[in-house]
Amino acid sequence: MKIHDDFMQGSEDWFLTRCGKATASEFSSILAKGQGKMRASYLKKVVAERLTKKPGDTYRNVHMDRGAEQEPLARMAYELKTGNIVQQVGFVEHDSLMAGCSPDGLIDQDGGAEIKCVIPTVQLETILAGGYPNEHKAQVQGNLWLTGRQWWDFCSYSPDMPGNLRTYILRVLPEADYIASLEAEVRKFLDEVDAIVEKLQRRAA
Repeated sequence: MKIHDDFMQGSEDWFLTRCGKATASEFSSILAKGQGKMRASYLKKVVAERLTKKPGDTYRNVHMDRGAEQEPLARMAYELKTGNIVQQVGFVEHDSLMAGCSPDGLIDQDGGAEIKCVIPTVQLETILAGGYPNEHKAQVQGNLWLTGRQWWDFCSYSPDMPGNLRTYILRVLPEADYIASLEAEVRKFLDEVDAIVEKLQRRAA
């Protein structure tokens, strides 16, 4: 594992470091066997990045911008509620695989945090359901796998909600069977990327 703490997420160096790698934010796409188009689309994106050596995910929308604006407040709310100090890093790389993650924060030597800024209806659904949304499981468990940390706090922050409903925090532990399956799928995905890149490079020669 290599931790890049010399650049910020969203910077040019961050985009270049992630370029051509399978990232935890897209692990759900890799696992989306029942939605072949999602996996196939991500596969083509990573292949294109490998070939061009240029990042293909610089697109932003209004929801992403809103989340970026609220993230410092969400991080402060998390720190106030838990007493944890969040270490911001750029990217964490796997030692041997072309894979990595961009944690919202690392905590001491054992933990990390995934912080989501959400609208009130989503916050309400999460609190009432308990646990954390399944759509984020691959990312959170992927972060645990790639960093080797012992726990990860899932934090959902909705500034328009009142009082204690504004910040929801759940401690998530590694699920060994899930992580083993996730790692196998990521390795398979990366093998496919390698094979397609090699095939296309032979054609271009």
